[in-house]
Amino acid sequence: MSISSEHKPLGKQVTGNLHTLSPIVELNVGGELYTTTLSTLKKHPGSKLAEMFTGQPKLRRDSEGRFFIDRPGTYFKYILEYLRSNQVPTQCVQDVYKEALFYDIEPLIKQLEDSPQIFGELVARKQFLACVPNYSENIELMIRIARAEAVASRCSGVIVCVVRTEEDAARCQDALNSLDMDKKSVVKFGPWKAAPSISDLLDCVQMDVEAKGYKISFQPHVAEKGFRFKSHDFFYKFLFTWW
Repeated sequence: MSISSEHKPLGKQVTGNLHTLSPIVELNVGGELYTTTLSTLKKHPGSKLAEMFTGQPKLRRDSEGRFFIDRPGTYFKYILEYLRSNQVPTQCVQDVYKEALFYDIEPLIKQLEDSPQIFGELVARKQFLACVPNYSENIELMIRIARAEAVASRCSGVIVCVVRTEEDAARCQDALNSLDMDKKSVVKFGPWKAAPSISDLLDCVQMDVEAKGYKISFQPHVAEKGFRFKSHDFFYKFLFTWW
């Protein structure tokens, strides 16, 4: 007696509506394999992850018939832990936060943003840097200058002028006019209206350049004798080491 199509085992079904599939789902997330349930994946109906498994299949399959998500698989386990037990991860918080944003899991996003790691970055540091005019553009300018001077050299230096107030900005301009250097190669940060100091700004610059993969250090830039300003009040030399 033949088995009717209604009662044939589903097996590794590749097409069809998700409602006809087993409630147990096998996933391949960036090469990492996971097994979970549809109800877990759809726990937050408004999320992008829930939409992936609602209605007609929206994901490709791998060679074994598992749903494939082209994201870092290492951090998906923390996403599943949250969906299963509301456990907010305390490890790899920055990376899990990126994945929570991708999957648009709003409750997890909000809870991670309250964590010290994300709160410090989003609320404290980034809000300060938003007060520094052209901060991101200046970081890119520093890198372009350093790369241009890196030919046949182990290191290249970039002079940075940092001013905290409008008064310092005027004094810095006078200092620039007295310095024996190409003014176009000096990258200026500030002024800004926020509590962090010049040393805080310098640390942020180093942190963000290093985040782009560069090896960098800085020190006060001391001008030649006879210079009528204390150049180290404004000028710093950032040293890029290439090898």
